[in-house]
Amino acid sequence: MRMNDARQAPFLLREVTRAIGEFDLIVEGDRVAVAVSGGKDSRALLELLLRHRCKVPYRYDLLALHVVGTSAGFPDLQPELEPWFRELGVEYHFAPLELPPGEPLPLSCFRCSWNRRKALFTAAVGLGCNKLAFGHHADDAAATTLLNLMFNGRLETMAPHVEFFDGAVTVIRPLIYVPEKELTRYGQAAGFPGDTTCPQGLTSRRAQIKALLRQFGQDQRQIRANLWRAARRVMGF
Repeated sequence: MRMNDARQAPFLLREVTRAIGEFDLIVEGDRVAVAVSGGKDSRALLELLLRHRCKVPYRYDLLALHVVGTSAGFPDLQPELEPWFRELGVEYHFAPLELPPGEPLPLSCFRCSWNRRKALFTAAVGLGCNKLAFGHHADDAAATTLLNLMFNGRLETMAPHVEFFDGAVTVIRPLIYVPEKELTRYGQAAGFPGDTTCPQGLTSRRAQIKALLRQFGQDQRQIRANLWRAARRVMGF
């Protein structure tokens, strides 16, 4: 198994291990599908979980799962990802993005996310996985909190784990304590692609909120912590 040897790996792995332990994200006997979009966050998540599995005294299965979005006009990343998965020595699967008949293109952010998640859930359950890991990080959680406050009037954030289908599959977020800038450094050292290929990725509300947070410079860390603490208190986790 060959992985990125970036200097950031020990710090990132420590934060991943912290989240997994604090929220019981992964336990003995789990079969975890890692949703790999092809960007830096999900690639880093896969590598870090492979490292984590080598260090813990219990066993769990890992597999990489990528949704091929060519039906919605996204580039085909399978030729790029498949050799990388093989180099890592990880089980991997590709799932097609199947759109309902008459689905208008281009997809809105909501419809794109809904259809991709449907494909991921369907594939994960079909492959016998009880956990589905997403690469959402600390900045995603902070942005989600602000989005919910500003546009929905609710103090809610991304939960570290959420059960679906009566507990058949649980979404987990092992990167919830990892700042995006650290993932960027890790990804640059590894040569991972950075930004998403989503055509609305730079103009969405989420992108605007993240740009707003970046304006606070070094205060971002305290802002993230305060938003996380406040939302956790309300949501009870």
